Amino acid sequence: MTHYLLSVHGPAEREEFGNYGSREAMEQAFADTDAFNQRIKDEGYWVFAGGLLSADTATVVDGTGDEPVMTDGPYLETKELIGGFWVIEAPDLDVALKLAAEGSKACRGKVEVRPFEGLA
Repeated sequence: MTHYLLSVHGPAEREEFGNYGSREAMEQAFADTDAFNQRIKDEGYWVFAGGLLSADTATVVDGTGDEPVMTDGPYLETKELIGGFWVIEAPDLDVALKLAAEGSKACRGKVEVRPFEGLA
């Protein structure tokens, strides 16, 4: 089985209720995501998952020189950022894509699927 990163992308600038439009829509997306999380745990796909705080909480560390240089993040200036992710274990890309589509529907965000290198 292969590990896949399913990263959820959303707008860099968050409104009061994220990109959900209302408190009710946000709460429903959270409930749907919790149900999806439980299902992939129950079915054995779950490895790890988490939501991320806004990108303005990031610190970029450059340790390539003699001394590490730390700057307030994010690393890239962009209109969309990763807001959360799942790491799953699936038998193949087709299963990972199916789960990504279900996760996307649950969280109301676009999901990028990438296999990990060398992990099986």
